[in-house]
Amino acid sequence: MLERHILKSKDEASCQSTKLNRCHLKQWQAFLAGIKHLPTTRQIKLVNKYANEKAYTLDIENYGVLDYCAAPKEFLINSGDCEDYAIIKMLSLKWLGYDVDSMRVVIVQDTNLRVPHAVMAIKTDNDMLILDNQIEEVISHADIFHYVPVYSVNEHFWWMHVPD
Repeated sequence: MLERHILKSKDEASCQSTKLNRCHLKQWQAFLAGIKHLPTTRQIKLVNKYANEKAYTLDIENYGVLDYCAAPKEFLINSGDCEDYAIIKMLSLKWLGYDVDSMRVVIVQDTNLRVPHAVMAIKTDNDMLILDNQIEEVISHADIFHYVPVYSVNEHFWWMHVPD
């Protein structure tokens, strides 16, 4: 997905084009530049809110396949499903200067809905915060009881989670 993002960032098209175009990336980058001066906690909350304003769209509707990890430009124009929200949140925070080693896209089992789900997690000085497209607020991992982590990834590593 990251390779596709870099390659598709070179696309040229009018801002009125319904296909991928530079304007979607420019709007995202302008948003990020506009919050760069804010305190850390505020940045994290605004990144979560910005991504969560996109409509949830299944991969089968967007791309004709059951599972597809959208590059940021694809998400910005087409919206996406849970892992797409998590990915753009992680890349947004990376752009803002956060250490990628403090962040993860976490695949969880939602024990309420009995389905897999993806969230973005970021380690702060004293907590692990969860950015979730199903929850408006950024919350502590300790306040979520209906998700069981299965595995997590970032740019450098992946981890399998084992139940306690």
